[in-house]
Amino acid sequence: MPAPTQLFFPLIRNCELSRIYGTACYCHHKHLCCSSTYVPQSRLRYTPHPAYATFCRPKENWWQYTQGRRYASTPQKFYLTPPQVNSILKANEYSFKVPEFDGKNVSSILGFDSNQLPANAPIEDRRSAATCLQTRGMLLGVFDGHAGCACSQAVSERLFYYIAVSLLPHETLLEIENAVESGRALLPILQWHKHPNDYFSKEASKLYFNSLRTYWQELIDLYTGESTDIDVKEALINAFKRLDNDISLEAQVGDPNSFLNYLVLRVAFSGATACVAHVDGVDLHVANTGDSRAMLGVQEEDGSWSALTLSNDHNAQNERELERLKLEHPKNEAKSVVKQDRLLGLLMPFRAFGDVKFKWSIDLQKRVIESGPDQLNDNEYTKFIPPNYYTPPYLTAEPEVTYHRLRPQDKFLVLATDGLWETMHRQDVVRIVGEYLTGMHHQQPIAVGGYKVTLGQMHGLLTERRAKMSSVFEDQNAATHLIRHAVGNNEFGTVDHERLSKMLSLPEELARMYRDDITIIVVQFNSHVVGAYQNQE
Repeated sequence: MPAPTQLFFPLIRNCELSRIYGTACYCHHKHLCCSSTYVPQSRLRYTPHPAYATFCRPKENWWQYTQGRRYASTPQKFYLTPPQVNSILKANEYSFKVPEFDGKNVSSILGFDSNQLPANAPIEDRRSAATCLQTRGMLLGVFDGHAGCACSQAVSERLFYYIAVSLLPHETLLEIENAVESGRALLPILQWHKHPNDYFSKEASKLYFNSLRTYWQELIDLYTGESTDIDVKEALINAFKRLDNDISLEAQVGDPNSFLNYLVLRVAFSGATACVAHVDGVDLHVANTGDSRAMLGVQEEDGSWSALTLSNDHNAQNERELERLKLEHPKNEAKSVVKQDRLLGLLMPFRAFGDVKFKWSIDLQKRVIESGPDQLNDNEYTKFIPPNYYTPPYLTAEPEVTYHRLRPQDKFLVLATDGLWETMHRQDVVRIVGEYLTGMHHQQPIAVGGYKVTLGQMHGLLTERRAKMSSVFEDQNAATHLIRHAVGNNEFGTVDHERLSKMLSLPEELARMYRDDITIIVVQFNSHVVGAYQNQE
């Protein structure tokens, strides 16, 4: 369980945070000052702005609790026991083993592991996994929300249905529509694989279904009579764009039900990135919108591991994205469309669902807010117009789709939100997962990165390496194992229980200062099936 909050306040008041959490703050976040009471701008999807400062700050002025109270000069230390650490790390883990034959074809997926570790309260990340029942293949995705969890929740519930409908042949669409018309039971489209905490919004189910039905009715009307194979890339792009359009339209139209009316507005004014994989035999498509990533783990002939990136980040570090944005707007906006590596100086990802503040005209925003519920009209963030807002839309949900044909050496796929990639290099991610799945450790010389290491410390590192090789891993889930390393790795690349305990003990007011929500799905491929596909050609 998290450490009592009061244990941490003396550390902040006495500027002891950097000393006590010296290991916990290593490398990535040394720039954080112990006197800071807000999340650093570099770790927020939105830059703090006076108009929505309350959005960026902790829920309470927690520093006030430290006033007027005297503390001992020696800070208190609090450590979680290994069982307590495991309880936190495993709270959201989920595993699914795929039947080798699903009644239609032999699956190229052995199974998947997924997990989440929150930093925000509540967590803004979401995840989804489902088997397509009326077509072939499996869908898996991670969704990173910002400005709240409303949009990521909606996208995690709805996007796979839009993709599945986009992949359906005309005859099946007609069959589903006829069943709805006559009141008969519908053919199931997806089989979901969800953790009990991964919920669906029952209140919005009818609204979501009606929007989806309108979409498949339009697909039926657009049918030309020609029998052509479904293009998976086109289906993914259409599904992403259509869902984002429906999110926008539902917010504009509103709903007579006050709860639903406020819900659709919260979904539209918050935002979410998405990284989705569709696996059908040896055909792997990755559709990415935003800065979550898909990484393929490839095992080389000598047993070592290499990482193959299957997605591109849509942010200021991507030169092609910067060029795309500048070309979509007049030349006189070239210097204002991206400022301080953020869209209009505010938003880190350059593609996302929702975020209508970067898509709607100013007039439309004002109309919707003024006619909306009081909660929306009284919210300074929703009323705030981004600076230099001249030629919207500035943001799109259109995904970039990457195709990869699986090979026997492609052993697994990692889908993860940026909370993982901020803390670990892609090569380390692939190596750790590969060693976990195979139980084999490809030995490298121990690197100490310029640190002065005593003989005793080196002996400890070698002893830990030997223990890893001879013992069974305590984690039964590859995503959990990866999160353990992401949060607990020390400067030598090994899990330090003391550091892990400290990081997991941070109260929610501090946790977001050191890391983001982390959501991971690890998909393991069946090399024998993949090889058989290859031999058939």
